[in-house]
Amino acid sequence: MFQVRIHGRGGQGAVTAAEMLSVAAFKEGRHAQAFPSFGSERTGAPVVSFCRIDDREIRLREPVLSPDALIVQDPTLFQTVDVFQGLPANGFVLINSPRRLDELHLDGVLGRLPPGHARCVPAGELARLHVGRPLPNAALLGGFAAMTGLIRLESVLAAIREAFPGRIGEANANAAAAAFEHCLA
Repeated sequence: MFQVRIHGRGGQGAVTAAEMLSVAAFKEGRHAQAFPSFGSERTGAPVVSFCRIDDREIRLREPVLSPDALIVQDPTLFQTVDVFQGLPANGFVLINSPRRLDELHLDGVLGRLPPGHARCVPAGELARLHVGRPLPNAALLGGFAAMTGLIRLESVLAAIREAFPGRIGEANANAAAAAFEHCLA
């Protein structure tokens, strides 16, 4: 079972990202579940959502305490939340930031990960360019597909288009494709 924990702030689409990731897995014939965990339901408050993907039925229902991958939608959370809690030494970390990893001063945590397992992608900027708003959720899923190889980009794009039909879905799909290419470079 592959477990993903998504950290963001209310209004950034962390819950929707987990749902779209689970739909992408379903489209590939896998089992998946997505669910949120948040306290005060207000814009800007820390939000965590979870996604599990497996080839077999998933019976677990508790929060993801030992994620195989972390998606961080807002790097300011590093100052207030222990985002890396439970991350194994072979885990993946994808951060929404236009900065380089070494500029984030996370060497102690990210330095122990295998090469290529930690990346920054300017998802907010890509979303602003393609969608007109800096919502990083869909773009980060494209980066996740490139970084982990767990889900095909085509499945991610189909899930995005299903969640946001029409022009908005197409714009988000373009942002995800751009993030995918960014992570491959």
